[in-house]
Amino acid sequence: MRIAYQGVTGAYSEAAVLRINPTAAPLPRPSFEEVFASVEKNEATHGILPVENTIGGTIHRNYDLLLEHELSIVAEVKIPIVHNLVVPEGMKLEQVQRVYSHPQGLAQCERFLRSLTGVEIVATYDTAGSAKMIKEETLPNSAAIASARAAEVFGMDILKSGIQDFADNITRFLIVSREAVPLGIPDKTTIVFTVSNEAGALFKALSVFALREIDLTKLESRPIPDRPFEYLFYADLAANREELRCSRALMHLAEFAPSLRTLGSYPSWKEPVGGEEEPVQPGG
Repeated sequence: MRIAYQGVTGAYSEAAVLRINPTAAPLPRPSFEEVFASVEKNEATHGILPVENTIGGTIHRNYDLLLEHELSIVAEVKIPIVHNLVVPEGMKLEQVQRVYSHPQGLAQCERFLRSLTGVEIVATYDTAGSAKMIKEETLPNSAAIASARAAEVFGMDILKSGIQDFADNITRFLIVSREAVPLGIPDKTTIVFTVSNEAGALFKALSVFALREIDLTKLESRPIPDRPFEYLFYADLAANREELRCSRALMHLAEFAPSLRTLGSYPSWKEPVGGEEEPVQPGG
C-alpha cells in the first residue's frame, strides 16, 4: 500500500498515513493536486487529504478537488494535532522575528501568535516544509509551527510545545483510491448534490434522509464556479449506500436534485481498541 500525501517527511498527513496503516509506504507530494495526480497515474495506490479540523474548520480546496476528480473515498482517519514552535538549535524566543507555517497551522495557533510582539507571520505550503526551509536555507531569526517529529527530522529545537488554541485539536482525513473498494465495512457515505433555486428546495432534499432516520453528520455548501450565488451541497450520511434505506433515500433525492454524485461509501473512523492513543506528533 503506497499512500500519497501533501507535504514532506514529518507532516501531519504523513502521520495520518501511518495511523491508517503502519506498514504503508508514504509518498510525499508538494500539493494536493499532485496527490490526486499520483493516484490517477498509479504512482500510489491511495491518496490522503485533510478535509476538516476542529479549530480551523473545513479545508474547502480538497472538497473542490474531490469533485474535479473521479477518485473514490474509501476510508477516513482522525488524528490529534500537537503544534510546536520549532527553531534552529540554540535560538531563544526573544530572537524570533518571523514564524512560518501552513495557513491552517497558523489559524490553529492564533492566540499564541498574538502573544508575540513584533513578529512577522508568514504562510507557507506546509508545516513540516516550513521547518525544512528554515533549516536548509539557514533563514535568520525564523521559527516554524510544526510537529515534534519535524523538529527531530530536521535537527531543530522545540521552544514551545502544544501551542494550538485548544487541546482538543483534531484533523479528519479522507483516503481516496482509483477503485471504490472501502478499507473496511462501510457505514458512512459522502455525497454532493445541487437543488433547484426555489423556496423549500433544500428542506425537501434533506427530508429524504430524515424520513428514513439517516443521520447527516456533516453538511457543507460550496459555490458553483461560473454560477454566481448558486451552491453545491456536500453531505456525510451515517449509513452505507448499499443499505436499503440509504439507496432508497438517494434514489428519492435523484428524482428532484438537478445533480447528485456519491463520492464514496466507507468505514467511519473508530479509535483503536484499548482507549485513546497519545496525540500524534509527526507534523502538516
